[in-house]
Amino acid sequence: MKIDIREARPSDMTAVLDLIKELAHFEREPDAVEISSEELVEDGFGKDPCFTCFIGEVDGSIGGMALVYPRYSTWKGKVIHLEDLIVKEKYRGQGLGNALLERVVQYGHDLGVKRISWEVLDWNEPAISFYERKGARVMRDWDVVQLDEQGIEQFLKNR
Repeated sequence: MKIDIREARPSDMTAVLDLIKELAHFEREPDAVEISSEELVEDGFGKDPCFTCFIGEVDGSIGGMALVYPRYSTWKGKVIHLEDLIVKEKYRGQGLGNALLERVVQYGHDLGVKRISWEVLDWNEPAISFYERKGARVMRDWDVVQLDEQGIEQFLKNR
């Protein structure tokens, strides 16, 4: 099995969207994906790119991806956020996830960031164990807070 990690191209975004949908199904939210491959192309490769995506190929076929974007920490300075690291089920446990994470960490190091952060579902013990084995600290005393599109509208209506 030959694993290659490379930066994504616009032509990869259909496969990336398929991976995102596979992750949504795994995370028990199969109908939550609203983005299109066209939006991924525009947002990742347009005039003002919002993210960097790495593709993991196994014997020439796309088997996974990692998508990161810049953030800023008032405590640390420049950081990046790993939005998703996705490996197709048939390639899990074969080194592809490790290779993608290594590429993300090297990318962050090359940028000189002070931290790389991401979330993991509390019931996804295989992923938690994988990240902890790699030296990541899973902060179980923090909760993720979000305002979705409807929440934003409601917030602004009630101010």
